[in-house]
Amino acid sequence: MSVVTHREQVPPVEQALAFIAGEVETAVADLGRMISVDTTFPPGLGYDDFAGLMEEMVSALGFAHERVVVPDALWQVPNGPASGRRTNLVATRRSGKPVCGLYFHVDTVPAAPGWQHDPLRLTREGDRLIGLGAADMKGCIAAILLALRAAQACGVELAYDPMLLFCTDEEGGLYPGIRYLAEQGRLEGHILNFNGSAEPRIWAGCFGLFNLLVRVHGQAVHAGEGNRMGSGANAIEGALPLLNALAALKARIATRVSALPPPPGKPPLAAQLNIATIQGGTAGGQVPALVEITLNRRYAPEEQFETVLAEIEETVRRSISLSPGLSVETALVGHLAPTADPTGPHWPRWQAAVGKGFGYALGDFRKWGAASCSDFGWVQRTGMQEILLGGLGRPSRNIHAPGEHTTIPDTVSLAQAVLSYLAADFRPELIPETLPPRT
Repeated sequence: MSVVTHREQVPPVEQALAFIAGEVETAVADLGRMISVDTTFPPGLGYDDFAGLMEEMVSALGFAHERVVVPDALWQVPNGPASGRRTNLVATRRSGKPVCGLYFHVDTVPAAPGWQHDPLRLTREGDRLIGLGAADMKGCIAAILLALRAAQACGVELAYDPMLLFCTDEEGGLYPGIRYLAEQGRLEGHILNFNGSAEPRIWAGCFGLFNLLVRVHGQAVHAGEGNRMGSGANAIEGALPLLNALAALKARIATRVSALPPPPGKPPLAAQLNIATIQGGTAGGQVPALVEITLNRRYAPEEQFETVLAEIEETVRRSISLSPGLSVETALVGHLAPTADPTGPHWPRWQAAVGKGFGYALGDFRKWGAASCSDFGWVQRTGMQEILLGGLGRPSRNIHAPGEHTTIPDTVSLAQAVLSYLAADFRPELIPETLPPRT
């Protein structure tokens, strides 16, 4: 008489979920290696190095991979903030099943002043995993690789062939990698975007943004001669009317409220204008000849990009005209289009998988949008409307700020959610590709 072991009685999916919890330290180690590769944007110089690291990790899981470089002509701006090759990595493992794209942006924002730890070195404090990109979104990559490793180790049959998309310039770039892949027809099936939240959320879409570089030119002379030349030659002083005008415009823009549903308990979502960077001058003994200002405008889906850009450019021109001896130029250096409502037939199953991984009940989920932005507005413009959203974001995670972190429990939960979603045996009645056609 044969003996059936306990392990044989446990379904492969449940074995894989347990595997994830037991092997999470491998994900922590992976995350440490990822954080140590500097992919800050701007400028975005580390994309080739990061692609090399990902090639090593996905090859061990049986994925073929290809580097796809965005042509320079699409993203380069003379004297702009971006530089280096825009190297994206597409990894596939095909068996003939429908494709599910798993999207990650590999860039991070630059480390802001105030970090108490080395931002490019993973620091562990209890369950906290601290480092630049830990939550947004290298931690997501580590979690999904752990999920795929668990499926392989436990023999889980997948409902979808995963396509891993490691993409550039999401943090406000002029031509994000996922846009290029979409416009080149390189995307297949449907996509899970991990630039989102670990909370029970159904995505309603988000704002668009653009970054406008404003250069105010004056005339460099000896500082002792500055008064004789007139204040208009001082680019910094001459830009003061512009800064005042932008502050007034910022207040007016903030009154423009969107119909996009806000997060629970939060005020209505409103348009935003921020002075993001300002640089100028060389030394105390010289009148500054150049000041550069980066403006970040987050615009609601109800607003038109051309209109809001023209409004800012007119404010710039009018303000600088008040300062004799100065000239001004502007350059668009980043643009993400708004993302429209991305719901579709795969959302109910993704919602169930998130509930499985994080322990949420169906009634916990709420639908909301955000003034934060996504590069998937460009994807939608190519015809792929449905975009699933998940991730490791939470309000307490200091994303884009000193001390950015995620946690080991959330890493496990996200990996378990993705494993559940990809597994053929999880809620098969919710797999759209196998449902009978509607009559």
